[in-house]
Amino acid sequence: MPIKNQFLFFFFGMVCTAVSVATNPLTEKKYLKEYYTNRTIKAKGWELGTDKTDYWVFYHPNGKIASKGHFSNNTKQGYWYCFSEEGVLVMEGHYALGIAEDWWIFHDIATQTEKRFQYKNNKKHGFALIYNKGRLTQAEK
Repeated sequence: MPIKNQFLFFFFGMVCTAVSVATNPLTEKKYLKEYYTNRTIKAKGWELGTDKTDYWVFYHPNGKIASKGHFSNNTKQGYWYCFSEEGVLVMEGHYALGIAEDWWIFHDIATQTEKRFQYKNNKKHGFALIYNKGRLTQAEK
C-alpha cells in the first residue's frame, strides 16, 4: 500500500475513533433541564453519562429554588443549600460521598434562631451551637 494511502487510512481511522468516543452516551457530558407536569422547572444541571455531576439546582413546584449544590458520580458532594417553598434558606451544610458530614446550619426565620450541629456519617456527632438573634445562647457537646 502506498504511503499516502496508509496515511489516509490511519487518519480516517483516528477520526472515526474520535467521533465514536465523543458521542458515547456513557462519557458524554450534557446540561439537562427537567420539568414538572405544569411545565415549571424541576431541576437543572450537568450529567456525565447517566450520573449527575458538577452543579445542580432543584426547584419547588412553585418555581422557587428547593436546593442547590454539587454532585460527583451521582452523589451529593461539598456544600449544599436547602430552601423553603417561600425561597427562604432553611438548611445548609457539607456532604461527603452523599453523607452529611462536618457542620450543618438550620435557620428558623420565625424565631430568629440558628442551630449549628456537627455531623458524622449522617448523624449528629460533636458540638451543637444555638444562636438567637445572632447571639450564642447555648453550646453543648
